[in-house]
Amino acid sequence: MGIKTLDVLTPDGQLYYDSEMKFTEAMLPTGPWPTAHAPSLLETKEGTMLCCWFAGTYEGGADINVVVSRLPKGADKWEEPVNVSNENDFSDQNPSLWLHPNGEIWCLYTSQLGRQPGKDNMQYTAVVKKQVSTDDGRTWGEPEVIFAEPGTFSRQPIQILSNGRWIYGNWICTDSKDGLAGDPSAFRISDDEGKTWRRVDMPKSNGRVHPNVVELTDKPGHLIAFMRSREADFIYKSESFDYGDTWEEPSATVLPNNNSSISALKLKSGRICICYNHSSAPKSYTNMGAWPGLRCPVTIALSEDNGKTFPLIRNVERGEGYVGEENRGGNMQYEYPYIMQAEDGMLHVAYAYQTRRGIKWLTLSEDDVIGKRGTSTYNPTSGAVGAH
Repeated sequence: MGIKTLDVLTPDGQLYYDSEMKFTEAMLPTGPWPTAHAPSLLETKEGTMLCCWFAGTYEGGADINVVVSRLPKGADKWEEPVNVSNENDFSDQNPSLWLHPNGEIWCLYTSQLGRQPGKDNMQYTAVVKKQVSTDDGRTWGEPEVIFAEPGTFSRQPIQILSNGRWIYGNWICTDSKDGLAGDPSAFRISDDEGKTWRRVDMPKSNGRVHPNVVELTDKPGHLIAFMRSREADFIYKSESFDYGDTWEEPSATVLPNNNSSISALKLKSGRICICYNHSSAPKSYTNMGAWPGLRCPVTIALSEDNGKTFPLIRNVERGEGYVGEENRGGNMQYEYPYIMQAEDGMLHVAYAYQTRRGIKWLTLSEDDVIGKRGTSTYNPTSGAVGAH
């Protein structure tokens, strides 16, 4: 008996509506590169959705460059990716996209020396570069070093706070016996629209990295930075009450973390939204950090009390379905999600798909994340069929 195969997404950029999950999704074209990682998204003034990521042979290799794909407004297919950076001596990683007030599109990324014999981790050599597009992301200018301090790493874009200050979340990588576990978080702050910058360090933040800054409206100057944990235990947060001049010591939130990247923002509704892997494995911690073999599922969590609790949670990528303590590593990796909210209120998510085989994108509404509120009950004898 011939059994029909249920088709899965292919990396052709075509948009599809998932009738089970009830959102639109696509696997972006991969181009000629075998791996794809660390995507970022931006909606341009023309309504085009841009997605950039780093692509090449393997993370840290000298052939790693930043590429970008476009989804023009109204289109049903993502375009083939093109190079933003095109260097052969550096590993260009962790891109972020930012719309400058003057209309330019900035792509910022870390640029480090490629792997050396006997030295896998060269992040301590990284600087931050930018390239600029003035034609809706079609072409990009030459690279320019914007933060030259060695070891500067980042993933989130520059943000403009309500008082006009520019803030850019970093962490500082060092060549030490503690390796990645010793990296602290810091911020670059500019009060003159990027002409000059100063560095502000977060106290006691070693191993709390990838700071995502969210500005609250309860009092002027109130910021929260949500962070990845090298201990693979929880997402951490630190608060500032002076627009980022000083920061509190990080503390754990209620959400788990598996030592993988997170993405956080404040929605138009006022809720805080975090996209992450809902898993943890703190027992795997060593002096180089914890590196559990599970980066799955991809989850969106919403908070209505400024990050104290997250009662509204939905998985948008379930992986292969392994959940036991002994077999959950059977899932492929679905990692490094990035989430943003478009002008029309829709949420857009991108993440590395199936152990970096490509980039998956999906879009859904805030209500799609919330679903049905309240405690659910189900009476199987009621005669209700298909009720949700």
